[in-house]
Amino acid sequence: MSKLQDIITISRKIIYYKGYQATSISDIMDEAQIGKGQFYHYFSSKHDLGLAVVDDLVKEWDRDVFEGIFAADLDPIMKLNKMLDRTLTIHTGEEGKSGCPAGNLAIEMSEHDETFRLKVHYIFDRWILSIEGALNELKAQGHLAPDINAKQHSQAIVSMIEGAILLMKSQKEVSFLTNAIAIIRSQYRLS
Repeated sequence: MSKLQDIITISRKIIYYKGYQATSISDIMDEAQIGKGQFYHYFSSKHDLGLAVVDDLVKEWDRDVFEGIFAADLDPIMKLNKMLDRTLTIHTGEEGKSGCPAGNLAIEMSEHDETFRLKVHYIFDRWILSIEGALNELKAQGHLAPDINAKQHSQAIVSMIEGAILLMKSQKEVSFLTNAIAIIRSQYRLS
């Protein structure tokens, strides 16, 4: 891993646990074991680093979710189940107890910084579109009623998952997420 990627990875973890606003450049320099010169060699500001962190998150979603699951040659039930399994794995492990990285940034930064908002918006838009595509495939297969509005349902699925992650984080109770995913699986007959 390059030093640049190392700094981004460390920064991403700190921002995830502390939030963007509460994270200082010195937090990052201390954790990454770098000096100011090295930090400013790679980034012109904390804002510049923050955008690199969001870009890294976008790359992960592109690779693991949009390409790795939804663009794969899989049955739509398998696509949706793999996405739900990934969500459970990430958010029920110790690493996932601080909420959704994209959701956290959306809540914290969307009102303050349009560039952050648009980058995070991309993740949610593409996620909703990917689920919508899978639901349309299920309709075409006769697995779902032909009159369901796949766009509305995909927005509701993402809303349910993100809301469950938020409640799980604030209430420190994983059942919010496990119950939401169980209901999604049942509602769309994914098991």
